[in-house]
Amino acid sequence: MTSMNAPNSPVDPLPPIIDRLRLAVRRRFGERAELDRIDVATLGGSNRTLLFDLVEGASRRRLVFRQETYTLPNSPFIAPHPQFKLLQIAQKHGVPVPEPVFEFAPEDELDRGYVVGFVEGETLPRRLLHDAKFAKAREGFCVQAAEILARLHAADPAEAAFLEETPDSQDPLGAQLARLDYYGEAHPALELAVRWLERYRPAAPRRVLLHGDFRVGNMIMGPDGIRAVLDWECSHLGAPMEDFGWLCLRSWRFGNHELPVGGIGLREPFYAAYAAASGQQVDAEEVRWWEIFGFVRWMVLNIMQAHGHWSEERRSPAFAACGRNTCLIEYEMLMSLLGHYA
Repeated sequence: MTSMNAPNSPVDPLPPIIDRLRLAVRRRFGERAELDRIDVATLGGSNRTLLFDLVEGASRRRLVFRQETYTLPNSPFIAPHPQFKLLQIAQKHGVPVPEPVFEFAPEDELDRGYVVGFVEGETLPRRLLHDAKFAKAREGFCVQAAEILARLHAADPAEAAFLEETPDSQDPLGAQLARLDYYGEAHPALELAVRWLERYRPAAPRRVLLHGDFRVGNMIMGPDGIRAVLDWECSHLGAPMEDFGWLCLRSWRFGNHELPVGGIGLREPFYAAYAAASGQQVDAEEVRWWEIFGFVRWMVLNIMQAHGHWSEERRSPAFAACGRNTCLIEYEMLMSLLGHYA
């Protein structure tokens, strides 16, 4: 009954993973439960993702398997267990997320991960930013994104107290510098940005639950708008404007640089919609600080991926390209610091 769109070789890890997944499903849904239409979505920066149908008699449900793949030291990613808890918290507060179904248990022999419901839609930025099919979604993007962030930031951070001890919750800038020190690379432009960030650091803000990677590409969208927010592995506690700075980062505009909000919208309606939904005003200068911080963080993430390739810990052409990408980020960061980019 199973179809699998994946290579099958002596070193292919997927057949044993699928066998164990089948047993895990039967432990939870009964011995007659079966898997069908198994597709490999991606082996991304921190997770292996498979799509599959859960078949129970005449009923069929599309689900998503997420398994941790990045376990090296100084990881910027939180473990799957807190990710799963965050999905539950987000769902409780009206943030659109894939439905959390179950976590892996030791007896599943699937390492660390979980299964969530499948959400139909598109994630590819090029299509979301340019395809006429998503014109209406783009029109409502600023308001919808602002309302989602308002709901997330309104959650009691005590619900996510398990994030308190993460480096990014304690000192986000210090966390980036610690990771950079681990990789042992000299980047003078990055050091300049760090000096600027240290000099102009904002006053301690209210602390909220942050998504940490809220951007186009980590959202499932349909013609009607945002259907689900994905990839919670960078979540932490911190300043609300950090999520704003990341979404507005030039790197996440995908060439639509004149539209700073994800390459889709303008700042003013986005900020106004957040204020209307949350009762909290947006500090534009603080957002700029977090954008410069975002360049530093994005550089460190690219250094991490490039390091994984040349050290042969995680070889991939995509990770190799991150080395070149670091130079592009440095340039855009310097131009932003000089005020040439808005």
